[in-house]
Amino acid sequence: MSILDIPVTTLAGAPTTLGELLGGKSALVVNVASRCGLTPQYGGLVQLQDTYGERGFTVVGVPCNQFMGQEPGSAEEIQEFCSTTYGVDFPLLEKTDVNGDTRHPLYRELIGDGGDIQWNFEKFLVSADGEVVGRFAPKVQPDDPTLVSSLEKML
Repeated sequence: MSILDIPVTTLAGAPTTLGELLGGKSALVVNVASRCGLTPQYGGLVQLQDTYGERGFTVVGVPCNQFMGQEPGSAEEIQEFCSTTYGVDFPLLEKTDVNGDTRHPLYRELIGDGGDIQWNFEKFLVSADGEVVGRFAPKVQPDDPTLVSSLEKML
């Protein structure tokens, strides 16, 4: 099975697959949280979406509450926070476990043999054909030259 075939559910509760959600675009998949010291990275993620969205790219946010309970809200609260505080207009998935026995299949595929997710805002570049082409640590900012260079090469 390709990573694009993995079933996911949007924050609004609609079942889909990663491939249907992306619609032929490449993506930066990021586990996000609203009450984290790294939460201001939402601003940089919105900027990436604005800059590269028309070139076949999207950010996909995956809320996760596994790191010190930093994403405690309901789907509605998460959506409202993201849209009103940061102007998020990229897709958000339902709250998901990214580590442990309940790790979502999307994260099993993203991580492969690469160990656990370290913290909120760990980032994975995924090509339009479903290949994981980069992994970036949580503190790597969305405008980091290495991340941006990898993104531009992928497009």
